[in-house]
Amino acid sequence: QVQLVETGGGLVQPGGSLRLSCAASGSIFSIYTMGWYRQAPGKQRDLVATITNGGATTYADSVKGRFTISRDNAKKTVYLQMNSLKPEDTAVYYCNARREYVGYYTQDWGQGTQVTVSS
Repeated sequence: QVQLVETGGGLVQPGGSLRLSCAASGSIFSIYTMGWYRQAPGKQRDLVATITNGGATTYADSVKGRFTISRDNAKKTVYLQMNSLKPEDTAVYYCNARREYVGYYTQDWGQGTQVTVSS
């Protein structure tokens, strides 16, 4: 099991940037696939980006070219750099840690951090 704490959310104007951080503790961080998800009011929680322990990344189509996920295994931290932010990026952003086993997986979530894009 891993504990996750997100920081870096806030209010930003359209076109602005924010960087989210997710600090992990309690387990071997480097073996986890890390991800960022987001949930807007009244909507389901959606995948934003993931990064494997080998550094392979995936992105939702809506954020490709604007967001960048990265990780620092020595610091047990995953980041989400968000540029060219749009009002539709407004949501609570959650950090996720996923560990694969043979035939199943486990995952842990952070408490979430609010990102609001508004003028």
